[in-house]
Amino acid sequence: MSIFDIFRSLEEQRGGNSSGKISWIIAGLGNPGLAYANTRHNAGFMGLDRLAEMNNIEVKTKKFRGDCGDGNIGGERCLVLKPGTFMNLSGESISAAADFYKIPPERVVIMYDDITLPPGKLRIRRKGSAGGHNGMKSIIALLGTEEFPRIRIGVGAKPRPDYDLADWVLSKFTEEDTKALEPALENAAKAAELIVQGNIDQAMNRFSSK
Repeated sequence: MSIFDIFRSLEEQRGGNSSGKISWIIAGLGNPGLAYANTRHNAGFMGLDRLAEMNNIEVKTKKFRGDCGDGNIGGERCLVLKPGTFMNLSGESISAAADFYKIPPERVVIMYDDITLPPGKLRIRRKGSAGGHNGMKSIIALLGTEEFPRIRIGVGAKPRPDYDLADWVLSKFTEEDTKALEPALENAAKAAELIVQGNIDQAMNRFSSK
């Protein structure tokens, strides 16, 4: 038996799947292109980039109408995906990947921006409605269910009621907001790792804002 076979056997005994088939999809939502970099609506992209960086995964393969890569996260082989369809059509990319790998919705983790949370705060749930978020509406429609885990990354509320919502979510983070966001991105990545290990309750307890 080779070293590789021994390692794979140990992973299987622990319930892990780091070298087998893709068993989870973790997607971050956002809009592609430099014009949208560092905007509030791209917090999901930013969280996914941090997760990929922490796990030495290159997100550069063009597939499923987006950018993706795969690797070992929490002992599981995961596909990390940044849809390139623009926010409102996010479900087209994510459902294509889920169909290809035959991944059930409960093994699809979504990171995305939330204007109801201050920058730096997270909220983790195992299921839920779109809450008015167009990217999530698209995903729910195409997966056919609301029952998939999500990591909501706070980007802050509109500065005043009459401020246009589209203008707000497409605005750049301030320097102060960026500082608050940094630890949240790392915690979002850690939460995703716990979720794929089957520890979503622990992720919620550790990282969801009260």
